[in-house]
Amino acid sequence: MPVDGTGAYDPQNVFARILRGELPCRKVYEDEYALAFHDIAPKAPIHVLVIPKGAYISFADFSAQASEAEIAGFIRAVGKVARDLGLEAPGYRLVSNTGIEGGQEVPHFHVHLFGGRPLGAMLPG
Repeated sequence: MPVDGTGAYDPQNVFARILRGELPCRKVYEDEYALAFHDIAPKAPIHVLVIPKGAYISFADFSAQASEAEIAGFIRAVGKVARDLGLEAPGYRLVSNTGIEGGQEVPHFHVHLFGGRPLGAMLPG
């Protein structure tokens, strides 16, 4: 169910709980700025979520409130995960859903990394 990407951060959201170690994940990568793990309902052969370690609800929140080090560290982590998964040569897609109309389902900023097959058109229709 889509969530409002402009509200207050909910520290009980599923990604916050994963970051605290309260819920398991199939970790792909972790550093001081980001955690990457396999999506539990993959939409492609490779479907990894990359989340910042800070409490940011959406891309808008992250881009406005995160420090330069957090932003750079997160972007570098996304690139490293794509490289480590061997996705640079064949290609991949990054998606970040924000807010109700964007289809955001978890109120913690995250990027979906899709790959492993031709992904087709950006949006249906």
